[in-house]
Order: sequence, then structure tokens, then C-alpha cells
Amino acid sequence: MERIICLAIGYAFGLFQTAYFYGKAHGIDIRSHGSGNAGTTNTLRVLGTKAGLIVFAGDVIKCILAVVAVRLLFGRNYGEIIYLLMLYAGAGAILGHNFPFYLNFKGGKGIAATAGLILSFHPLFIPMGVILFFGIFFTTHYVSLGSLLVYAGFLIEMVICGQTGVFGGLTQAQLYELYGISAFLTVMAYWKHRENIVRLVKGVERKTYLSKKNKEEA
Repeated sequence: MERIICLAIGYAFGLFQTAYFYGKAHGIDIRSHGSGNAGTTNTLRVLGTKAGLIVFAGDVIKCILAVVAVRLLFGRNYGEIIYLLMLYAGAGAILGHNFPFYLNFKGGKGIAATAGLILSFHPLFIPMGVILFFGIFFTTHYVSLGSLLVYAGFLIEMVICGQTGVFGGLTQAQLYELYGISAFLTVMAYWKHRENIVRLVKGVERKTYLSKKNKEEA
């Protein structure tokens, strides 16, 4: 039951669609512009760098709040499985972001929310996420490629940390559950980025810049 509660808590936090609300405050539905995605990258391209950074911060923070809330609520009585419950909260926030019921389940791709999960889950995950994403982004300017590699690294590091005892008192069965949730999130991210993957393979994926040069390179 506590797993379902944590998932629901995460989903509730994830329902705050930063890109959608920011767009509405500026007179547009962000889902009707650009790529149609209610996330950081599309907001940056449509409304500019400041808007993109605000949306990114909002989507990161909502997942952090979900994970922290679960840790505060369940840490005392469920300390031995708190990492599992925190992951359920993070997964719920990503699902709420990607599939908000009040927007006909049309949200974002969950990458900024995933950044919030990485930042709040365990300190060991932060360097990997930062190096993989920003290393790829500033080298290639492909947000999608950096995002996909972060997820691959997240799944690999989750298994390594689990098998080396980083997550404390989790049993092997509970670790498998942890890996299963991580694998589900990874598969979902790759599915949400399937069109980006095709464009990357074809060499026609759009590049993103943090300046007025934010345009598609020929």
C-alpha cells in the first residue's frame, strides 16, 4: 500500500505542468507550438532561454519535492526501504509530468523531472548525470542525445549501486523491484524520444542553443 501512496504523491506533484502554465501566462498553449511537447526544450525554442530555464527549474523542483515529501513521511517507519519508496515517488512525478490527466495525458518527456529524481535520490547519481548531459549537450547541442545517455547511465548506476550495498537494507527482491522501476522509466524515456532517435540516426536532429542562436543548423 505504501508503494501506491508514494506513486500517487509523486503523480500529484508531477501534475504541475510548468511549461503549460508558463505558456498560458504568456497567451499560448505550448503544446500547439514547436514540437508540441510541454517541456523545457520546446519552451526554450518557442519562448526563449529565460522561459526554458524557468520551466526546467519548475519541473526539476516538483520531482525533488515529491521525493523529499516521501522521505519525510516514510523515512522513520520505512527506513529500510526508503530508497524504493523514493523511487516510486520520482516515478510518479515523471508519470504525472508525461501524462497529466487534465491535459488529456499530453505532457512532456520527463527529462527535467528525471533530473529532479537524480538530484534528490542519492548524491552518487549527481556527477554522472551532470557529466553525461552537459558533456554531450555542449559538445553536440543535441538535448535528446544527452537525455538518452543520462537515462542509460542512470539505469547502469542504479544496478551497480544496488549490488554494492549503497541502498542499505533492501533485500535482493526489493533491489530487483528497484531495477525494474528504473528500467521502466528508461524504456519510457526512449519511447517518448523515438522520433528524436530516428532523427539522430538520420543526422537531422535539431540542435538547441542557450542563446539567440537557438535555431536549427543546416
